[in-house]
Amino acid sequence: MDDTKKKSEQIQIKANEEMSQGRYSNSMFIAHGPEEFIIDWLLNSPTGAHLVSRIIVTPGHVKRIISALNDNLKRYEEKYGEIKLAEPADQKFH
Repeated sequence: MDDTKKKSEQIQIKANEEMSQGRYSNSMFIAHGPEEFIIDWLLNSPTGAHLVSRIIVTPGHVKRIISALNDNLKRYEEKYGEIKLAEPADQKFH
């Protein structure tokens, strides 16, 4: 299949209103066993860490996720410039 056909394909995604609004996460925890990775998306706030979402995926899918994120991060930085990481001490709540 050529690139033109790949770009024109669309996926229909169904989601209820609450899910389609998305969730904000500023931290994550990852655990894994031989058959799956468990990714907990967290919200660190002054009252503590709160679980926002938990995703469980196969090791093969984690590898595809990482590849897709790397590709998108590269395109983002090409368009908007390099992302500067905050120092760990700067991430505390005041």
